[in-house]
Amino acid sequence: MQDSDDVNQIKFFYTMDQQKHTTEDTLTDIFGSKEMRSPAPTEFIPKNKTAPEIAYQLVKDETYPQTQPRLNLATFVTTYMDDYATRLMNEAININYIDETEYPRVAVMCGRCLNIVANMWNTPEKAEWKTGALGIGSSEACMLGGVAAWLRWRNRRKAAGKPFDKPNLVMSTGFQVVWEKFCQLWQIEMRTVPLTLDKPTLDIDAALKVCDENTICIVPIQGVTWTGLNDDVEALDKALDAYNAKTGYDIPIHVDAATGGFILPFLNPDTKWDFRLKWVLSISTSGHKFGLVYPGLGWVVWKDKKYLPDAMSFSVNYLGANITQVGLNFSRPAAQILGQYYQFIRLGFEGYKAIQYNSMEITKYIHSEIAKMAPFVNYSDDVVNPLFIWYMKPEYAKNAKWTLYDLQAKLQQSGWMVPAYTLPENIQNYVVMRVVVRQGFSRDMADMLLNDIKNAICEFEKLEYPTPTRIAQDKNIAVKGTVFTHNAHSNAAKK
Repeated sequence: MQDSDDVNQIKFFYTMDQQKHTTEDTLTDIFGSKEMRSPAPTEFIPKNKTAPEIAYQLVKDETYPQTQPRLNLATFVTTYMDDYATRLMNEAININYIDETEYPRVAVMCGRCLNIVANMWNTPEKAEWKTGALGIGSSEACMLGGVAAWLRWRNRRKAAGKPFDKPNLVMSTGFQVVWEKFCQLWQIEMRTVPLTLDKPTLDIDAALKVCDENTICIVPIQGVTWTGLNDDVEALDKALDAYNAKTGYDIPIHVDAATGGFILPFLNPDTKWDFRLKWVLSISTSGHKFGLVYPGLGWVVWKDKKYLPDAMSFSVNYLGANITQVGLNFSRPAAQILGQYYQFIRLGFEGYKAIQYNSMEITKYIHSEIAKMAPFVNYSDDVVNPLFIWYMKPEYAKNAKWTLYDLQAKLQQSGWMVPAYTLPENIQNYVVMRVVVRQGFSRDMADMLLNDIKNAICEFEKLEYPTPTRIAQDKNIAVKGTVFTHNAHSNAAKK
């Protein structure tokens, strides 16, 4: 015999089911409801409740004018995971990683992920649990690496009785905007080395020339957001070793491997860019890029515990036990950790290698096909990460009635998000387009993209008059693309 609670529960769900399936609540009637002829709330919370079916449809409809995520070739973030990964992450959507007392196994999985990443980068640390931290994206991971370098430098200066009020950081102008944020928020002078067409990666000699006793670190990039190229970290390490020996400085390297951190270990394992190098003390990457996990997830690892200042660890006990955390944020989702650990187990080394290899091969294919098109020239002959950029041939651009911004807009009509943007300072007159190839992008999709580009060119070449963007370019009026590229520099930094 069922108890009264069971009976009441059955009655409740029966009633809910009956309500759900009344003629008033069928799918057809959703679009006959008064909510569907009312504007969506933009300023104030609605006064009355809305049926869940209607609320769902209203929010769902807001996303319709957007592209399909897998057609977004502007973003670096993962847009595809298998059904089991998605299911696993959805089941953990209500878990807060920070609460280790309630969810200790999540903390263990996080530590295992850090161990795997650290060993993937050839850590020399012998500890059972490698020294690293979780971030909500590679931006937080970069900042943690930068803060650690700044604190180590400051502590050395204090101990030596020297001023510590003028720290600086050195990197190329190909930096991602997080480094501008870091320097501005922590009041650190950013000393940048210009990229040029002849030197499209970090000019090591020029970088060392702007270093001094106040330099907290040099930041080479593995997978420059703007170009997809890699700075030569091994050559930098060698030159820096000689520089530090000559000057008596202790300038370290933090590698921003947001992209390359999950590419190089699988496709170029012999390339020395990681902890095998003397002055590489910390590395950051993005788990939600080529780590193949939905956003947001970042990882930062230090060469040894001694390189992570104690001042970066904070402890609280108000969750029921002493919890020590390294991070800029506090509460954070646990689902991404489960997603990363799942991918490590599911794919293994060979699985990751196969996916990254396919992405690279498809990128090389698009790269070669773009090179065959009359209007374009590739920025680089090499494809070192699953992304590349191209621009208009100067001789073609002279007589063209269109620009790459027009091509971007045309491709958007077919759902493609392919950004057009200007290169950094010193080469800012070059407008380029970029394609990022990720898991979920097939050779067939590449052919569809290339055909759409070819068709767009055919249409543009029939134009009788120049487009507004072409007219603007001829008048030296700034033109901006409509696709966000993560390359934006703040106005404050330009003043």
